[in-house]
Amino acid sequence: MSRPSPYGRQLWLQVQHLLVNLPLGIAGFVFTVVMLSVGLGLAVTVVGLPLLACGLAGSRWLGSLARRRARAALGSEVPEAGPLVVTRPGMSGWVIACLTDGLSWRSVLYGILLLPWGILGFALALVLVLVGWPVLPWAVRGLAAVDRMLVGSLLCPAALTERVRELEDDRGAVVDTAAADLRRIERDLHDGAQARLVALAMDLGMAKERLYETTTPEDVAAAARMVDAAHGEVKIALQELRDLARGIHPAVLTDRGLDAALSAVAARCTVPGGVKVNVDLKDGERPDAAVEGIAYFTVSELLVNISKHAGARAAAVDVWRSDDRLMLLVRDDGRGGADPARGSGLAGLAERVGAVDGVFLVESPEGGPTAVTVELPWRTRAGRA
Repeated sequence: MSRPSPYGRQLWLQVQHLLVNLPLGIAGFVFTVVMLSVGLGLAVTVVGLPLLACGLAGSRWLGSLARRRARAALGSEVPEAGPLVVTRPGMSGWVIACLTDGLSWRSVLYGILLLPWGILGFALALVLVLVGWPVLPWAVRGLAAVDRMLVGSLLCPAALTERVRELEDDRGAVVDTAAADLRRIERDLHDGAQARLVALAMDLGMAKERLYETTTPEDVAAAARMVDAAHGEVKIALQELRDLARGIHPAVLTDRGLDAALSAVAARCTVPGGVKVNVDLKDGERPDAAVEGIAYFTVSELLVNISKHAGARAAAVDVWRSDDRLMLLVRDDGRGGADPARGSGLAGLAERVGAVDGVFLVESPEGGPTAVTVELPWRTRAGRA
């Protein structure tokens, strides 16, 4: 197999990148110096700080352009920065966000340094193209490495900033999930137990009137039938309340842990061949209550999906601890084709797992089988080793 030529397409992309750095460096330097000079000079006036903020926003945009150029021509893996985070409403909030954004100030420094680097890179690249053909690929590769280092050190989003953004997204997902759960509980109470209790009160009221006004055995028998019907409504309402309480947080999970709770869920699953549950945790070893609850509800939802949509004959649930992670594996031999990207219930589960720094992976080719792997952080309960 022949080696690719060092004078290939990638080389000329890098040469082009180095040559274009000069005009962009001149434009960026002029823009940066003028806007910052005017903004700082007029800082004592009303328009000074907004002008300075506009200069910083423009430098941030130039930095975004530099990142795109580096990815296209240099093969750099510089991630794209998120939008400017404005925490206060109005123009003043935007100005404050620009003035306190670290990436914007680093983009200003990049815009200033790009001019001398652009002059040097342009001169070296031009000389190499004209008279330095034998060493052109290796020399350009070195110049491109310096350019990548410059972009990566000044224009790469700060790890702390990205982490804060991830946590804000996770917080939003948690809030949305909690709101959806509250709406579900309210709907279940209103449409289920509450409606039955209202009907029960009406039946008991009519039975009471019949008993007080009874004059014949037929009236007594009718009142007895009303009481029997009310008794049946009480049983149904109690069962619905138990189911609702189990959906909020089952008592068996609190008292006996994941093994017993998941076994109870598996026993209610309608898969013909049943669900095998294997919880491999040390005796008395349990994760934090929040993580344990997420693990329980994740497996419960996955088993419900298998019962409704997978057409599976059998399923299995495996739970174990791997260092500082709680691992869940739910498998079935159904038709497959499950995809969280379609916006199904799997997407909601992925958001709930991601909200606690977990990982949610689905392997479900068309025709099956399906395997869902979930990793959750292991946080030991207080008072346990």
